[in-house]
Amino acid sequence: MLVDYTKIFVKSGDGGNGAITFRREKYVAAGGPDGGDGGKGGDVYFIVDPDSNTLINFRYNKKYKAKNGENGSGNNCYGKKGEDLYIKVPLGTVIKDSETGKIIADLSNRGQKELILPGGRGGKGNSHFATATRQAPHFAQGGEKGIEKELILELKLLADVGLVGFPNVGKSTILSMVTAARPKIADYHFTTLEPNLGVVKTEYGDSFVIADIPGIIEGASEGVGLGLQFLRHIERTRLLLHVIDVSGAEGRNPVQDFKTINTELKKYSEKLASRTQIIVANKIDSMQDERGYNELEQMAKELNLEIYKISAATGQGLKELFKIVSERLKTLPKEELMEVDEKVVYTLQEEKQGFEIRQENGEFVVLGPDVDKLMNRVNLADNESMYYFQKMLANLGIEDALIKAGVKDGDTVRFNDWEFDWYN
Repeated sequence: MLVDYTKIFVKSGDGGNGAITFRREKYVAAGGPDGGDGGKGGDVYFIVDPDSNTLINFRYNKKYKAKNGENGSGNNCYGKKGEDLYIKVPLGTVIKDSETGKIIADLSNRGQKELILPGGRGGKGNSHFATATRQAPHFAQGGEKGIEKELILELKLLADVGLVGFPNVGKSTILSMVTAARPKIADYHFTTLEPNLGVVKTEYGDSFVIADIPGIIEGASEGVGLGLQFLRHIERTRLLLHVIDVSGAEGRNPVQDFKTINTELKKYSEKLASRTQIIVANKIDSMQDERGYNELEQMAKELNLEIYKISAATGQGLKELFKIVSERLKTLPKEELMEVDEKVVYTLQEEKQGFEIRQENGEFVVLGPDVDKLMNRVNLADNESMYYFQKMLANLGIEDALIKAGVKDGDTVRFNDWEFDWYN
């Protein structure tokens, strides 16, 4: 079963806390602080799995978390780094930020590995906070929290050639005739319910991958039929074979069919609509009259498009067609079709800084990443730690911001879960 779209929750590891310890040895009268730093949290990587061709495993497992870093300990011992998380995805997987829709990574190369979420930094132990006037700090830095993200995974097949066209025009039959693929074939619409891939090997030793994309009908770009679900699979193709039924058996208008499909391609992606196309006029063995084909041929001339007559059922014209396809592919470069947004890697520095001040129920509430970091390293039961707290309020600009906001002596100021009476 092909599963080509899913959402997952991913979190990098939290950093370990710094330790609050003091050197205690038999012949050392006043050992100083020796708290070690916490370990860094585990990173989250995505890597290409060459043995996978579907996202089905993500249907049952939606949450992925890297390991947290261990806390520091005495004797300046650092905590162990959290184990990194490696998430395996099929070749051709595109990773997007669910909130912004930005493309984070495009895993289109074998062996590719991408760092997506870095782990939180480990907190500093109390040995880092000793000064000439503060020789026994009873506080340390807490570990930084990891990053949480909801990600979209989209699988886009890596094929050189895409077969497009209305249902039941013979795309699957063409694929079965020129490759070893065995798609389901029947004389009714939507026989093909998922994309099929096959490898074409020419008599000259060349080979290329061809994909049969099902379900494109009018309104496909808005989700009608199966089209929207599978249009993503032809975004990477270099050449489109537009298969059109010219038999007239179902009363179809070949020219209108061509225009309808191209309208849907353009609505979905301007870049996809501009891809090189060859018109494949199929079912000539059962053509009732040539008017439909003649009109299609005239349109092809006006649009400067190549057109070839074939019968997928009998094999007529297939050898000549795919000889031309092989030659065209040699002239079409393998360009990078996905535009990755500056190779996004989420960083803690970018996402976790700053503060804001609100007034709620007569209180001044200070919140934000800077406050979280500060409160995570303060021991409110220790006088020296409180001096450090007051100093950092000034250094971070929180003190000036509160005064500017109108705080007065005796007012209540809340930092996360802690409330203080303000006196300047």
